[in-house]
This record gives sequence, C-alpha cells and structure tokens, in this order.
Amino acid sequence: MDPMTLIGVVLGFAAIFVSTTLEGGNPMAMFLLPPMLLVLGGSIAVGLAGNTMSDAGRFPKDLIKAMTAKAAKADASLDTVVALAEQARREGLLGLEDAASKLEDPFLKEAIELAIDGTDPEDLQEILYGRIEAKRTYDKVGAKFYADMGAYAPTLGIVGTVLGLVHVLENLSEPDKLGHLIAAAFLATLWGVMSANVIFLPVGARLKRLSELEIASMELVLEGVLAIQAGSSPRVVARKLSSLLPPGSAKADKGDKAKAA
Repeated sequence: MDPMTLIGVVLGFAAIFVSTTLEGGNPMAMFLLPPMLLVLGGSIAVGLAGNTMSDAGRFPKDLIKAMTAKAAKADASLDTVVALAEQARREGLLGLEDAASKLEDPFLKEAIELAIDGTDPEDLQEILYGRIEAKRTYDKVGAKFYADMGAYAPTLGIVGTVLGLVHVLENLSEPDKLGHLIAAAFLATLWGVMSANVIFLPVGARLKRLSELEIASMELVLEGVLAIQAGSSPRVVARKLSSLLPPGSAKADKGDKAKAA
C-alpha cells in the first residue's frame, strides 16, 4: 500500500482547518449540508453525465485505488526477466514452460507463453503493444473522470453562491439573518474550490501517475521478452532493460556502470 495520496489529502484539509482556527474561525462552520450537497453531489452527477453507464461502476474502485494502491516499480520485473533470459540461454524457450506457469505478473506470463508458442516476433510485439494501449486507454477514463470533477466543482460552487445570495436578497427585511445567509452562500464557493484542489484533481493526478508506472513496467517486460525471443544474452538483456529505467534508480545506475566497464 502506498498511502501518499491519502496522507496528502488529510494534510491538505488539516492545513485549511488549522489556518481557519488560527484566524479565530470555527472549522466546523464549514460543514453545512446544503453547499456540500450541491458541490459534491453535483460534481459527481455531472461527472457521471460525461461518461457511460458501463463506466460508472469503476469510479468508486478507482478512488480506492488512488488512495491505497501500491505504486508499481518499473524495475520490478527486471530481475525476473533476466533470470528467464539466463534459463532460456541454457535450455531454450521451451525450457521456460514450468517457469511461465509460476509467474505472478499476468502480462509477463502471457508474453512468455506467446514466445514459447513460437509466435512471430512482429505478431508478439503487436499483441503485447495492443495490451499496453488498451491499458492506457482504460486508465485514462478513470483519471479523466476525477479531473473533470475538479473542473466542475468550482463552477458549481459559484452556482451555489449565486443561489445563496438570491436567498439573501429575499430576506433583506430580516437583518439578523443576513450574516448567516451570506456566510452559507460563500461556503458553496469554498467547497467548490476546496474539493477540486484537495480531492478531485489530486486523485485524478494520482490515477494518471499509477497508470504511467504500470505501463512503464509493461513496456520493460515487452522489450525484455522480445530480447529473450531474439536470443540475446542475459547480460545484453539486463543492460537493455536498465537503459529503460528512469535516471537515479538503483538498477539503472547499475546498468550504466556495467556499460561503462
């Protein structure tokens, strides 16, 4: 589990509540049901309006994923792929059948099985690249949903404020109520901006980042399996894959040192 998004959201709200307290305000005054319902409920509603019925069921899961999912490491499969390359070098591709059945990564498992079956390299690359693109497209939907809500929420907050001010104008004959009504009206704008920048946009960005890391790992597997199928030596496979890792990672640095040697 990588709780960074959850930590960030909690700290964001904490900063807002603490600053309100330091200014002499009451943080609990922010929790007024009508503006919260308008902004949060309305943002979800219009966000769903821009998607399909089949998409709707995945968004709660995407939220849980953003808050709790462990970030994939691009180099997570590097050692496994290199070990498979060493085994293939000794026993040939058919010797990987037992190892393939024990692999936990479904994408790597499928890639090795295709190579064992003698799939043409171009066909194998096309199939696996298609899987990667399908994953990229699928992930974009979830990230876009939360990014869209981040765009809608401030506007709905303004709508709530306008409605609240209309209600204020209806009660000008009762001055003792105006302070409460004006404060309630501006709470809608507050929740619109706050929910967008502390919840929706960070969740969308997190989903996008998780997708990038998962796809980077898949691309590394693709290159590794193609190298194994081509008969490349384990050392070449290791160097090739390490060159795909982001600068600064331990395995990328190790690969760079091996190249220099």
